[in-house]
Amino acid sequence: MSHGSTPLPSPARRRLLGSALALTAGAAVCRTGRAAIGSGPAPDFTLRSTAGSNVRLQEQRGQVVMVNFWATWCGPCKIEMPHLVRLYDKYRASGFQLLGVNIDDDPRNAAAGAAKLGITFPVLLDGDKRVAKLYELSTMPTTLLIDRDGRLRHVHRGYRDGYEQTYDQQVRELLKA
Repeated sequence: MSHGSTPLPSPARRRLLGSALALTAGAAVCRTGRAAIGSGPAPDFTLRSTAGSNVRLQEQRGQVVMVNFWATWCGPCKIEMPHLVRLYDKYRASGFQLLGVNIDDDPRNAAAGAAKLGITFPVLLDGDKRVAKLYELSTMPTTLLIDRDGRLRHVHRGYRDGYEQTYDQQVRELLKA
């Protein structure tokens, strides 16, 4: 081997390098995605609700909108739901809309789950996961907060105890703006 040449990496080293590059690229995408929050409109969608009507995100302009992606099989979603119902009841008269986007394959599961959980806000059906893909959903639940101008302002992936205080604070701030 001559001075200055680099030996070819072993197959294991190539896999490790490939993984490191993929993680680096993924981190860059995440940073880019976070930087874009608040800079442009939230992607529009229309979904059928469990009540039978179509709901379009763009028609919610002028309100602060929370979009919560959930499923009946998601344990953290079930834990979070009573907090979301209270948040909706607290702020809906102040220009706040909460849309629960259910990703169950069977809409009957979504409707039954919503009834069992006491959900009072609109539940939208995304059985084909079209909207979940549009928002690059990777974690359940995922909660989005959209300002009155339709800009995506906050994204919360997953749920932990205490998130409801963060949601409350962010909703209040967006309602004041």
